[in-house]
Amino acid sequence: MGAEATGPSAVSKSPASAVSKTAGKAAGLAALMLAVSLPAAGADAGSPIGVSLPAPGGPYPVGTVAMRLVDRSRPDPLVAARPYRELMISLWYPAAGGGPLAPHMAPLAAADWDRHSAPPLGIAKGSVAWVATRTHARVGAPVEPRAGKLPVVLFGSGDGGPRTLGTTLVEDLASRGYLVVTVDHTYEADQVEFPGRRLVRALPLPAKLTPKVIAELLAEHAAARLADMRYVLDQVTALAHGRPIGGALPTGMLGAPDVSRVGALGQSLGGSVAAQLTREDARVDAGVNLDGAYVGPVATYGVTRPFLQLAAETHTRDSEPGWKSFWRASTGWKRELRFRGAAHGSFTDLQPLLPQIAVKLPKVPLADYVGTIDPGRSVAAQRAYVGAFFDLHLRGRPTHLFEGPGTRFPEVSLIP
Repeated sequence: MGAEATGPSAVSKSPASAVSKTAGKAAGLAALMLAVSLPAAGADAGSPIGVSLPAPGGPYPVGTVAMRLVDRSRPDPLVAARPYRELMISLWYPAAGGGPLAPHMAPLAAADWDRHSAPPLGIAKGSVAWVATRTHARVGAPVEPRAGKLPVVLFGSGDGGPRTLGTTLVEDLASRGYLVVTVDHTYEADQVEFPGRRLVRALPLPAKLTPKVIAELLAEHAAARLADMRYVLDQVTALAHGRPIGGALPTGMLGAPDVSRVGALGQSLGGSVAAQLTREDARVDAGVNLDGAYVGPVATYGVTRPFLQLAAETHTRDSEPGWKSFWRASTGWKRELRFRGAAHGSFTDLQPLLPQIAVKLPKVPLADYVGTIDPGRSVAAQRAYVGAFFDLHLRGRPTHLFEGPGTRFPEVSLIP
């Protein structure tokens, strides 16, 4: 939920097993939320560990730009004293031309992640050069005109997770010709850096995390996120109609989004919100849930539009009542894929990053967060299936990936 949720102080106020089980049943929280007072592994003598993200596999270079948005039509749903809702988003898109590589995390956010979010993962402060990690996207690069009109995908991370935790998958979609919009949900995400070197951290959690309290928090966060995503889609629609938003835009962005083709994508709680958005907003044509349990009405009523579920090895419809009811109620095209050896955090940037860290810090509890699946195979399979899904339902490009078991990704099972 917030940064405090991942630290030892939060866990000490509630039994770790109760928090973990309740959180998993309530919403399949982000991998950060699974941390339970783990000792932080010390860094070897010398420089901090350098980590890198896998290069995207599509035909286009990638550009990105971060933007501040202010929704003055509503007060902040999480901080009553704030008369408006303020968000940070990033646009990721096929690019032409160069420019500096974008950082994985903005500088203040990276420093805050190092201090507050990494230690509960077993990574001591200063062990990893988070601030030096780069994406493969060029800041502010012009939009590639050869890509044509860009189908839109909205991305939401897990509860408490910053928007940057989906970069591995997001960059790949952008390199395939999509405009992907990643969203930070202020006061819920561990840390959000705004222009002017202003950092906003997550709200503190209640002192006692009972099952009821956790369920109420998740419902509150899901409602705030749903409104956020609708507002962001309004802004993308404005861009599509040639109206500027937020600040300086890359050359060629005005008019580039194709809002007749929109997808929703999310991990953990972000996946539940992607489903709710797909159900309730007629502008959304298809959705993907990356191992998130369902919160709210969508768990009961399902969706009528195309939907894809990706699951960790132990996440099943039998173990997750909301998955079973969602599946039964959903009447559109639907597929569920289970990744053998994957854990909840396998569907975040922790999948490629933690194994690199564990080489130098072997006490990092790798399997707890990203399972035992080969990280390169996991990333390749996620990119292939998510890309093929959106290509099929937003672009009308046929695929055989969802027709049955295949030899290309034996780690992935199609669940009937």
